[in-house]
Amino acid sequence: MKEKDRRSKNASVTTAKGRGAEARGGGRLDKKRPPFAKSGDFKERAAVQATAKAVEPRDRPPRAQAESEAPVRVIPRRSGDKPGEHVPLILETSGVSGYHLIDSGAGEKLEQYGPYRIVRPEAQALWPRTLPDSVWENADAIFTGDTDEDGMGRWRFPGAVLGETWPMQLLGTDFHGRFTSFRHVGVFPEQLAHWSWVKDQVEASRRPLKVLNLFGYTGVASLIAAKAGAEVTHVDASKKAIGWARENQALARAEKLPIRWICDDAMKFIQREERRGSRYDIILTDPPKFGRGPNGEVWQLFDHLAAMLDICREILSPEARGLVLTAYSIRASFYSIHELMRETMRGRGGRVESGELIIREGGLDGREPGRALSTSLFSRWVP
Repeated sequence: MKEKDRRSKNASVTTAKGRGAEARGGGRLDKKRPPFAKSGDFKERAAVQATAKAVEPRDRPPRAQAESEAPVRVIPRRSGDKPGEHVPLILETSGVSGYHLIDSGAGEKLEQYGPYRIVRPEAQALWPRTLPDSVWENADAIFTGDTDEDGMGRWRFPGAVLGETWPMQLLGTDFHGRFTSFRHVGVFPEQLAHWSWVKDQVEASRRPLKVLNLFGYTGVASLIAAKAGAEVTHVDASKKAIGWARENQALARAEKLPIRWICDDAMKFIQREERRGSRYDIILTDPPKFGRGPNGEVWQLFDHLAAMLDICREILSPEARGLVLTAYSIRASFYSIHELMRETMRGRGGRVESGELIIREGGLDGREPGRALSTSLFSRWVP
């Protein structure tokens, strides 16, 4: 569904070799990257091209490394009743301070990120545009590259050439937006629905909740949870992703918040946590369709998702508040992950809520409700 199989979020393996070549992994633009060319195009130099391959953790092409595989996990057939269900549930992000979707159509979307208007490809935008072409053509930045999720490209700046990064703020948390070679800018705003839910859970708790953010990308969710009072463990397989997250932590003046930044293969990490008896109150997991861990571990969503959720169940605390799964750019119905989540949580009670994350168009000023753009599937277990 969403361009989110975008961040080539490096992941992990439980078994088997995979299918597609879409990576969401964990890289980011290098902090020491050469300055942009002074032309209207975002012309990356040869030295930067190597870095660009790791630019978005969710969109990185697979590395030519040997595929190392972990032992197959035998998933038990659980007893007990399946949790209740709420389907379909549509979680909507509309205009918020710092971001809104201006318009969409003809396979693209026009968004407002802080001070900038940005045009990027969007396969779900099947309808005609609402606003005139002149508005789109005068955006601050337009991605002009491969329209595949893992395709590299460059940015064109119709007006002044912009710097690589710019300050952003969502839910009171500061972070860096960044123009990357894989069209992404360091945040996926539809996730605000999940982040707001986590924030509410943490603030309403009478004790510090332990939050695990798997495939954590640039750390915005981790910072929001920590600022609300949670003890956070952030895991991503990309050193560049972790570096970007730490930059965001510094920008947010949150260096003293209780966040563990861990660069590791997601599956290997949670397998160790299961052996250690570690427990978490909330687990956020946002895996790619395809990814690689730091040592060549291979992740294939359809092959490894069931095992990952099974381990996540085991490391949930007895007083857990929720397990959240988001899935992007996959050919599946939300019912697929909904039924998987219900089977995973069989005997644990509670309810599984599943559906889609959408972003609502808001027009130039963000206050004119328009069409809904579907971005991803999700399933969430709550007690």
